[in-house]
Amino acid sequence: MAYVLGFFADGYLTLNRRGANFWNIEIGDRDLLENIRKVIDSEHKISVRPPHPNSGNSLYRLQVGSKEMCDDLRKLGMKVRKTMSLSVPEVPDEYFSDFLRGYFDGDGCVHVGYIHKERKTQYLNIQTIFTSCSRDFLESIRLRLENFDINNGILSKGRGNYYRLVYSVNGSLKLYYFMYNTQIKLFLDRKKLIFENFIKMRL
Repeated sequence: MAYVLGFFADGYLTLNRRGANFWNIEIGDRDLLENIRKVIDSEHKISVRPPHPNSGNSLYRLQVGSKEMCDDLRKLGMKVRKTMSLSVPEVPDEYFSDFLRGYFDGDGCVHVGYIHKERKTQYLNIQTIFTSCSRDFLESIRLRLENFDINNGILSKGRGNYYRLVYSVNGSLKLYYFMYNTQIKLFLDRKKLIFENFIKMRL
């Protein structure tokens, strides 16, 4: 459930005119959403939004109507309009890697490429990036990760109304082993594969 909670940081709560409570996750990976639905033991339907004209990708949405679950999420810091006020819930240390992996899959990315291309010796680089409209949320993650000896995260303002927490090579490698050293097989394969390809390229 820690993974789902982390992933839900990229989801949202809704309250309709009748006062009914819903929590929603909308992503482009149906298989992962199916696995999340199994974890929360839900039989709610997964709906499909037609491909966007610009991206050509479909979005899949899981909407769960449960006042009890929504109340629990609110107690953990999730709100209907949560972007600027998001807070990191009190996740025990033994589950924080699952929470972080969930958040990374929902609102993070990893890039690999060469820098100093103009020089004779090019440098293979990797960056792991977490994004949020809440600076305090990312700062809390940065401080929490320092407890696991994952240091040197750079927090900066993005070009839009968001912030970025960035880790370079050493931090990214530590994050890989931290997030994926788990028996819980909930993750986006394509993101995990980027880390693993980088490690192979360095050998």
